[in-house]
Amino acid sequence: MSSFSEVDIPQDWRELLGDYFQSSEWAILQNNLQATLLQEPDRITPKPELFFKALQLTPVDLVKVVILGQDPYHSPGLAQGLAFSIPSDIQIHSRAFPSSLRNISKALALEQFGPLPNGDLHHWASQGVLLLNTALSVKLGEAGSHANLGWKSLIDRLIYALALHKKNLVWMLWGGHAKSKLALISDASEHLILQSSHPSGLGVYKTDRPFIEPGGQKSCGHFSKTNEWLKEHQLPLIEWVKKPEHTNQHTLFN
Repeated sequence: MSSFSEVDIPQDWRELLGDYFQSSEWAILQNNLQATLLQEPDRITPKPELFFKALQLTPVDLVKVVILGQDPYHSPGLAQGLAFSIPSDIQIHSRAFPSSLRNISKALALEQFGPLPNGDLHHWASQGVLLLNTALSVKLGEAGSHANLGWKSLIDRLIYALALHKKNLVWMLWGGHAKSKLALISDASEHLILQSSHPSGLGVYKTDRPFIEPGGQKSCGHFSKTNEWLKEHQLPLIEWVKKPEHTNQHTLFN
């Protein structure tokens, strides 16, 4: 049986969270998760060892951009522990490919980065894009089913501490749930906060800040605006779409 404790969280993130692990909120989350893992281990996604994958792949010192999701994909075989990301072998035109990722790919193409070759966003995480869901587990087939286990206290504390600890971050807040975390970003004037509707389904076009403009000819521009901000602050730009790897023949034959 899988266990759940603070040592599952990388040390740099534990240090950022400070005395949170002595709080009653942490005790509630830990007890709820342990009970859930005991009762229905085969109905939880992602696997417990992937709960903190986003924190493992993007250390505190590397974070430049934060993209907030809600909870992991609840369909089998999709959740990886990174918000919005899915395994690369899921075909982009298949029914299993989430509409949110399809619209993210479309936005990237509209911003002249080109479309995503697949839905695996590990290369974003390795460049400093924290792909953080606000609940880190879910029951298969039941969206939002673990929202009340206590994840909120951990993620809220993490967002608050990260915004306080680091300056000049880019925050992409897509949809009402992500926007509800705005109050946690202390001293927001020192960060770039980008807001839009959520990229999933028809919601992508809704609100006065659509992720993609009605008609599909223009995006919210978040990916371009992020790189403009990073350039302004002399930080490495994000390669949103991986360039094809070509064999260097000179190196190969010399």
